Amino acid sequence: MGCNCGGGTPQQQQQTITAFQLVLPNGTVRVYYTWQEAHAAYQRAGGVGTIVPVYQ
Repeated sequence: MGCNCGGGTPQQQQQTITAFQLVLPNGTVRVYYTWQEAHAAYQRAGGVGTIVPVYQ
């Protein structure tokens, strides 16, 4: 029978994407709740900036 000593690797919890942030070069951060909304805003901004998923 194995020992339950706590020496194993911790199990990571499954994280869920709750929103997407569009970070623009001028420092503006906008939050969208779907990838499609974030991507459309990214395209309207001229294809600049970064879309970052927000996990919870």
